Amino acid sequence: MSEFRDWYKSVPFFTRTWLSLTIAFSLIGRFGLVNPYYFLLDFYPFVFECQIWRPITAAFYYPIGPGTGFHFLINCYFLYTYSQRLETGMFQGKPADYFFMLLFNWMCCVVIGLMINVPLIMDPLVLSVLYVWCQLNKDVVVSFWFGTRFKAMYLPWVLLAFNMILSGGGAMELVGILIGHLSFFLQFKYPQEFGGPAFLTPPTFLKRMFPDSRFVGGFGNAPQAVGGERARPGDTMFGGHNWGRGQVLGGN
Repeated sequence: MSEFRDWYKSVPFFTRTWLSLTIAFSLIGRFGLVNPYYFLLDFYPFVFECQIWRPITAAFYYPIGPGTGFHFLINCYFLYTYSQRLETGMFQGKPADYFFMLLFNWMCCVVIGLMINVPLIMDPLVLSVLYVWCQLNKDVVVSFWFGTRFKAMYLPWVLLAFNMILSGGGAMELVGILIGHLSFFLQFKYPQEFGGPAFLTPPTFLKRMFPDSRFVGGFGNAPQAVGGERARPGDTMFGGHNWGRGQVLGGN
């Protein structure tokens, strides 16, 4: 039990909170403690019945059942892995910046979800964070199922194709990719490569709530691979495939 407590405390704050709420709301819905319908993003009760919690619960809740349990675990793994890497990597020491990026991605998911009638936004929200990490570490070689290896910049598209083949879906993955691309462009590409303003700079009150813990000289060269994302012995999952860690290639 102490090992679990130590591990839990070692997970960075926003990743730990996000993962904990996701598991909690999903289990509450699974065991019927609350009618899961009240967790869904539904335009009419949200707008006309003032059920203002729905955009929040729709981000954390995911139905767990025989046909969805494995997908839920995969989502939790991606959430934990790539959110933690961003929070302790590019955004280390800048919690307000990371939180503001999460808020932006979440708001985009909510707007699109209301427009196209999507009741759950966990899939696109998780994939948007994964996409940002992959763009920041595009030259990292990742391993996927069946021993396939490719650069991280292709991982979101591989997941899109994988889901299309297995379940005939892919719409939510595509939404997540688009939101992640917009977030990455506004936060890194546009200010650094085009000389534009940093639109995703957190407001002052967020900086006061989550002050920087150390000085970080800007965000550096964001489109390049971030150092330190290398494979570690035994760092594998799902049948020996490490799902995202790997050797950094030389720039091509």
